[in-house]
Amino acid sequence: MSFYVPAGASPLIPGALARVERRLPHPGEVTVRVGQRVEPDTPVAHAFVPAAPQIVNLARILMIPPSRVKRALLHDVGSPVAQGAPLAQTGRFGGRKYLSPVSGVLADVDDITGYITLVPDPQRYELRANIPGVVTEIIPYEGVQIETPAAQVYGIFGIGASQYGVLQLMVTDPAEPITPNKIDARFAYGIIIGGSGISAAALQKAVQEGVRGIIVGSIDEAELRAFLGAEGYAPWDVGPPDWRLPSSSRLAAALVVIVTEGFGNRPMARPLFDLLASYAGREALVEGSMQVWGEARRPRVVIPLPARTTGVTLEAPRPAVRPGAIVRLLHQPYLGQIGQIRSVSTAPQRLSSRVRTAVADVVLEDGASVRAALIAAEPL
Repeated sequence: MSFYVPAGASPLIPGALARVERRLPHPGEVTVRVGQRVEPDTPVAHAFVPAAPQIVNLARILMIPPSRVKRALLHDVGSPVAQGAPLAQTGRFGGRKYLSPVSGVLADVDDITGYITLVPDPQRYELRANIPGVVTEIIPYEGVQIETPAAQVYGIFGIGASQYGVLQLMVTDPAEPITPNKIDARFAYGIIIGGSGISAAALQKAVQEGVRGIIVGSIDEAELRAFLGAEGYAPWDVGPPDWRLPSSSRLAAALVVIVTEGFGNRPMARPLFDLLASYAGREALVEGSMQVWGEARRPRVVIPLPARTTGVTLEAPRPAVRPGAIVRLLHQPYLGQIGQIRSVSTAPQRLSSRVRTAVADVVLEDGASVRAALIAAEPL
């Protein structure tokens, strides 16, 4: 998961020390040490993740009364069973057989209902670094923190966990959308840099072609719902601590999607697009995890830089919101538009929303002058 964007930090960071946490889904063992150099495919930890028990109506399968289930079993409760091995049989010759669907342990038998419980063997999970860098912290039994000099771009919304691949430029205009016909086998295992948006059909095509990540300016909510297989508002759980998406088999394909501007149909901000395009052909990490409650965390793109790159800072720069600064507006009706601050108020002023706050006069790219709340002007 990404570290949150510090207050006042820009979503566009040309060069700074990136900190990446890699955590196991279940407590396990960390296999690297502090100070060790790692590559994207370096294993950093592993764990044995328990699987959900399987409850089987054996009486119905063998077509026998529940009271006869124990006599039909070929294994005692608590004994291990191998996948595909005979687990129960109704008679010595010519009777019905039931083969174990998993390797595990026969945990329980209920002779009242005829159900049996099988506990599958834990599955080994290996956590890889997913990025080149140096291990700077060990999180006992959970994972590691890795630091690397990198260019970074923070998004507004994301889905998926974490993927590492080669950035591939699909469009030349940040206002150009991604359509299904543009995605083919050339983008397999890559991270696509798009423009204004993407359709559900294009997302499905990306899964089919093995694309690891997609970066776009915006996405229509209806298209996202269609891709996730979510109808209505019930599947969206917005309670703390995270905004959890509805479960979907498509998400199991580990496709990471990062949206830089928000929902709707908006082009990617030109400074963000230009930086991503300048690194096309380079490897990058995309993190779709986000948190909207408490300590906010945003999805991001991390592009590792050579160790000797000049101009890399230890902390993300925090551009001042002052006259002459380039900003992106974060509220309607100017959401996503880029402009330059002409002046900043020295005292709170009343906006059309009747809220009194510090404001800035911003000249947009088309020459129009607007007044916006200072906290809604994000420096670039």
